[in-house]
Amino acid sequence: MLSTAAKPVVHFKQKKIRKRSRLNPLLPLFGLLWLLFSFYPVFYMLITSLRSQAGFLLGVPWLPSAHPTFENYLTVLQNDFQKYFLNSVIVSVVTVFLIVFVSVSSAYVIVRTKTKTVRFIFNVFLVGLAIPIQAAIIPIYVLIGKLGVYNTLLGLILPSVAFGIPLTVLILVNFIRDIPNELYESMALEGITDFGMLKSLVIPLTKPALMSVAIYNFVQVWNNFLFPLVLTQTPDVRVMPLAVVSYQGEFTINVPVLLAAVVLSALPLILAYVFGRRYLLKGLTAGFSK
Repeated sequence: MLSTAAKPVVHFKQKKIRKRSRLNPLLPLFGLLWLLFSFYPVFYMLITSLRSQAGFLLGVPWLPSAHPTFENYLTVLQNDFQKYFLNSVIVSVVTVFLIVFVSVSSAYVIVRTKTKTVRFIFNVFLVGLAIPIQAAIIPIYVLIGKLGVYNTLLGLILPSVAFGIPLTVLILVNFIRDIPNELYESMALEGITDFGMLKSLVIPLTKPALMSVAIYNFVQVWNNFLFPLVLTQTPDVRVMPLAVVSYQGEFTINVPVLLAAVVLSALPLILAYVFGRRYLLKGLTAGFSK
């Protein structure tokens, strides 16, 4: 039996639980409102891209068109969209591959090697987090020019890799540190080299973190506007952010065509999130459990 002193405490806890349960229905309501406010710009962009120019000027802007059309998308595809899209794919994929490859190798060495030299190198990586791209754009412009890769896709890849490595290394270092030392020791007793440990142990166990940093860097490189603006000049090496700006100057007030170009340019980002969502959610909290 409960003592008389314990009954008021139990009664208070029950009242507190009932009070919380009454507030719970408000949370989904706030979540729904947040979803509506955040998703409406995307919805507006999509429905507007399916309007004709006359329908955009005369129709109700917040409702879907009664006569949707895909002519805007055809117009965009007929204006060198494929070339700009391919340039962005090449720059983004190569950059992400180099960032992940260099970062996972560096993070493994940083975690497994306990020397002052390696610790100093890790601190140098961390210093890169404090350098904004805008502050370094002039030295980057001069360096890219002296390397002879100005106005090339390689000239976009190199600085993107340099600025993507520091944060990626930091995330992977924290994740790799969570791998038990017993696993490394058991593989070392079997005569497996560091490369074998990296391939057979580290990469499989860090897959959520690798997918997370890959998606993050892909989004950053795909949406980067400053590097293409400063480091390229001709349409042959134009990427999607600059292509959208060029469409704005070409089609002026034809807003549906511009939004159709934005929708097409955002498709890789949406697909990357859809297919990598499971790994992305795991990787957001991975490596920080200790």
